[in-house]
Amino acid sequence: MVLALAVVLVLVAGGCVCVVWAARGGPRWVRAVSSVTLGMGEVVRSQSKRGRRNSGGGTLGDDG
Repeated sequence: MVLALAVVLVLVAGGCVCVVWAARGGPRWVRAVSSVTLGMGEVVRSQSKRGRRNSGGGTLGDDG
């Protein structure tokens, strides 16, 4: 389990490095990895929003 988490952490860190490198004009493969990383970030973000919406939990400032 720890090994799997370490692999995920390395992949995320590598993706972040590619996003920064692509913003500075890196090679084509870096831009491809950057696009995949940003796309996966959007997927995770939308899943997180959907999970919060389905759980029925409100925020502290949400009086209804």
